[in-house]
Amino acid sequence: MNLQLGTLEEMILIILLMKEETYGVEIAKEYKSQFAQTISLPAIHVVLKRLEKKGFVTSRKGEPTPERGGKGKRMYQATNKGYETAQSLQQARTEIWKTIPKLNFSLV
Repeated sequence: MNLQLGTLEEMILIILLMKEETYGVEIAKEYKSQFAQTISLPAIHVVLKRLEKKGFVTSRKGEPTPERGGKGKRMYQATNKGYETAQSLQQARTEIWKTIPKLNFSLV
């Protein structure tokens, strides 16, 4: 399996896996909650488009709402391929961490 996924792509994919279906603003809120950092909506949308192109995410146009001037939100959902890729990345990290010697590291 190809594990070519940038860190931001991986984090947004994991956020998508936490939800059944979500959209950009909710992803930004969850990102801030998890990492205590903000992320711009344009950055989120660029990543979502890349993830969709790679087959890790699907999207659909949501229902139009008056609050959005009659426009619908683009809703995103992780795919099975996205789940399997995220899981493989986690397993690979776990394995590589096992190779690190358990030395007596102390914080200075």
